[in-house]
Amino acid sequence: MPVTDLLRRNAREHGEEVALIELNPAMEDPRKLSFKEYDLVQQTESHPYRREITWQVFDEKANRVANMLIDRGVKKGEKVAILMFNCLEWLPIYFGVLKSGAIAVPFNFRYTANEISYCLDLADVEILFFGPEFINRLQDNVEDISRGRILFYVGDGCPDFAESYRELVADYPSSDPNVPLSNEDFGAIYFSSGTTGFPKAILHKHLSLYQAAEMEAVHHRTNRNDCFLCIPPLYHTGAKFHWMGSLWSCSRAVLLKGTKPDVILKAVSDEQCTLVWLLVPWAQDILEALDSGAVKLSDYRLDQWRLMHIGAQPVPPSLIRHWKDYFPNHLYDTNYGLSESTGPGCVHLGLDNINKVGAIGVPGYRWACKITDEMGNAVKQGEVGELCVKGPGVMTEYYHNPEATAEVLRDGWLLTGDMARQDEEGFIYLVDRKKDVIVSGGENIYPVEIENFLEEHPKISDVAVIGLPDKRLGEITGAIIKIKDGMTATEEEIQRFCAQLPRYKRPKQIIFADVPRNATGKIEKPLLRKRYGVENLVEKEYKS
Repeated sequence: MPVTDLLRRNAREHGEEVALIELNPAMEDPRKLSFKEYDLVQQTESHPYRREITWQVFDEKANRVANMLIDRGVKKGEKVAILMFNCLEWLPIYFGVLKSGAIAVPFNFRYTANEISYCLDLADVEILFFGPEFINRLQDNVEDISRGRILFYVGDGCPDFAESYRELVADYPSSDPNVPLSNEDFGAIYFSSGTTGFPKAILHKHLSLYQAAEMEAVHHRTNRNDCFLCIPPLYHTGAKFHWMGSLWSCSRAVLLKGTKPDVILKAVSDEQCTLVWLLVPWAQDILEALDSGAVKLSDYRLDQWRLMHIGAQPVPPSLIRHWKDYFPNHLYDTNYGLSESTGPGCVHLGLDNINKVGAIGVPGYRWACKITDEMGNAVKQGEVGELCVKGPGVMTEYYHNPEATAEVLRDGWLLTGDMARQDEEGFIYLVDRKKDVIVSGGENIYPVEIENFLEEHPKISDVAVIGLPDKRLGEITGAIIKIKDGMTATEEEIQRFCAQLPRYKRPKQIIFADVPRNATGKIEKPLLRKRYGVENLVEKEYKS
């Protein structure tokens, strides 16, 4: 069954119930963000800017998009891209693309003009939906981007190189086009995050999308009384497929614009959210705000909040221990996955396993895992090897890249590129990215282990550990450390703390600086290696 059938079911059986809510506490200019639903804007003291749609309206909007695309000549299997910030239009457009039989291609909103052009070409995109925030970027390369493509602008003040989605879509029927789809049809192309190089196009069947929806609901026991708070960008598989649990269970979801602790807690309180997916930096910010007294739990209604889960990056165990100090009754889960595995959940901790915090967990719903050596043989329990996963959410291929596909797909198994180990109870612990392992004097050093250790320091807000070039050892360990606001620390202080580590794991260089992360919270280690690695090498050569 394709996920479009879940939307049809929700509209048919619970059409008058609220499906999606958009919150923008910053009160951005609504004219820049949407179109006819502006009539629904509610400006109250609680929420300066709030919109909502029901399941029936959601389905009707998707149908209008689908009928418009079909009228413009889109055929089954053609590619339609979406370049927009989170808003109430995002998911209806996505499902309209699917209902037309086309393949949905969400774009990272951080892409430069050249990256947008590259990804449009790579994925053979025929049509692009884009929001007002991207006018200037597209205009920088408009001749290349618009050549042979239709550009639909979602917002007011349509630029002259595009067509106004607002003016066009309302004229199309809200009846379902009923394009036949099966789980074996292709449904979406997602792009690799770019933290390991230029993006690759990841092709998924409808089977992957359906698997993600069912798995999310199973993992987090999502039911119709739940309300999911979605903060990360919908272009990312993490946000999209965590939301799919709401689609599966026919429950509400809130799209929140804002990541400040008070904004998040107020949204949870006002909308009575029960499920909240956070990235590590946001959870850390909430804890720091609570520690400092900048926010107080007594100001919010949070009794209904039952689950906080984290994914997209390794989670410091110290963070969860601290979280439970403030939220002792919260269920907790961590989810591991890749865009190649339809996002989060091919491995997950599980709601009943908080005693195993630090592990990424066990194989997810309908997934299998193994840990292998360089030859593809399973390693002994407890030994470090590459994590491989297999299940109904594995990608079909890297689109137009058979060489890269062959490197990561072996007999149905997806080689994740992550180094891991498994304990005697079957729980998997992530050690590090295969490409991030530091080899110093022939010794393998796993940065995540050192990062988790440094996160325990009471003054450290964020940390990234990378390999820095060294003539004698090949690489040495460098720690980029962000100190908490209002605090100070010295290199000697950090080194004294690190004396608890084995000597070979102690950072040889401490750099106090911000830790760059992408939109899904992952540390941008290639950027750090470029920023500090070359400079470090030049300095050492000069001193020698």
